[in-house]
Amino acid sequence: MTTQTAAAPVRGAATRRNTTAWFQEYGVYAAVAVLLLFNAFFTEHFLTVDNLRTQLIQVAPIVIVALGMALVIGTEGVDLSVGSAMALATALLPLYLGYGLVPALLVALLAGAVVGLVNGTLVSVVGLQPIVATLALFVGGRGLALVLADGRLKQIVNPDLLALGTGSLLGIPLVVLIAGILAIAVAFLVHRTTFGRQVVAIGGNRKAAALAGLPVKRVLTGVYVLCGVLAALAGVLATARLSASDPSSLGTLMELSAITAVVVGGTPLNGGSVRVLGTLAGALLMQLLRATLVKHDLPDSTAQIAQAAIIIAAVYVARERRSR
Repeated sequence: MTTQTAAAPVRGAATRRNTTAWFQEYGVYAAVAVLLLFNAFFTEHFLTVDNLRTQLIQVAPIVIVALGMALVIGTEGVDLSVGSAMALATALLPLYLGYGLVPALLVALLAGAVVGLVNGTLVSVVGLQPIVATLALFVGGRGLALVLADGRLKQIVNPDLLALGTGSLLGIPLVVLIAGILAIAVAFLVHRTTFGRQVVAIGGNRKAAALAGLPVKRVLTGVYVLCGVLAALAGVLATARLSASDPSSLGTLMELSAITAVVVGGTPLNGGSVRVLGTLAGALLMQLLRATLVKHDLPDSTAQIAQAAIIIAAVYVARERRSR
């Protein structure tokens, strides 16, 4: 009897541990499936091709930014400047479209790379905490974008750029196709390249990685540069879809959406892992949640509260798993 009584708490702890692990690994996919089933039965016209196409188009820029954010969080960092990188990209596009689409795109992506380079240098060389280092460009980057755009919204009429936002290939919207290709590329980077393994190793234990001879500063800087470039690309695609350059609003709160997608997708905030597929599912979950509430005539503030609750739950599950 004594042995059975002592074994009961052990079995209970094992059950809780297994449940927590299951939720971290598969909870986001289960949540997406539940939302899809709910909408299939209770939301009119939700499963139409046009609506599903719209949902994918709307989530594509978030996915692109979240992919870069996942790499940063995988190193135990965070990038609060992704929205400003998007704003800089959209501000620069009209200034250089007169030289052609390719030069304008290169300038916009270069701006994102510079933002990432500054962030990476402050983190890896100067030694600032990532939240402090990226907060500077979170504020200053958007201010610079507004200066470049004279604080005005500018209409985009370049047909080649607009085609990026509205065009499709084999029936798949270009923005969705680009997001999918980038997801595959980032997954390959993380799982099949030396750089990806270094990212995970540095996030797991930066001091041990340095002692092992890994190029910690170079990898950290590279991760932030990639994040900045992806954010700038998302800004370009969002500009093309909206047919307007508006640095005052484009990318606002994007950093929170990206962090949410990454955390809900199972990538731990303390680094050491990058879950690309989970990040995609996390972004889709947030998009479906907002769309579901809107279609049922609930205010967007309700969606924000629900999103906050999901973030708290995801962080709690991750913490519980680490503590065990």
